[in-house]
Amino acid sequence: MKVQVQNLDASGAGDIELADAVFGVEPRADILHRVVTWQLEKRRGTARAARERSDVARSGKKFGRQKGGGTARHGDRRAPVFIGGGKAHGPRVRDFNPSLNKKVRALGLRMALSAKAKDGNLVVVDTLDVAEGKTKVLAGQLASLGFGKKALVIDGDALNVSFARASGNLGGVNLLPAIGANVYDILKHDTLVLTRAAVETLEARLNG
Repeated sequence: MKVQVQNLDASGAGDIELADAVFGVEPRADILHRVVTWQLEKRRGTARAARERSDVARSGKKFGRQKGGGTARHGDRRAPVFIGGGKAHGPRVRDFNPSLNKKVRALGLRMALSAKAKDGNLVVVDTLDVAEGKTKVLAGQLASLGFGKKALVIDGDALNVSFARASGNLGGVNLLPAIGANVYDILKHDTLVLTRAAVETLEARLNG
């Protein structure tokens, strides 16, 4: 698949050949759904459990006689009715640590990249250099390129410092290194922008 490479100033910078094994895979909704669900579950932290009456450190000795006290016949101080007692029907530990085969994760990423390429929402740029790292300059360039409301920009192994500084105050632009490319973020944004370095890194990572 051949795609035109652009510069941030909307000028052409030649063409690039994208590997069909990475950018030409037919997307499947079930695979994308599995990967996105796995990603969102991995974000969840472990739910903390409350101590119930068997977990609190209090005496189990019966502290009063059965009859004649004029109060309820409690067996120990661990009951939930007492201060310091265990919680009745408290939350239990829930550990969200799902597993997903690495091949399925890689396939999902290839499908997400291919979906953007198929829909025409994939843009390849030569470099991300912004003059003096100015937000105003970058905002004008992005407006001329027509990236849409939300754009995900993926650079190579290292992020471009000037672009990172300029895009910091632009709410609709997110920047990631190639190692951070993931299915959820790619599908969530309207436009996917890759640099030449990002294309080379992703193809080396996924073309196997």
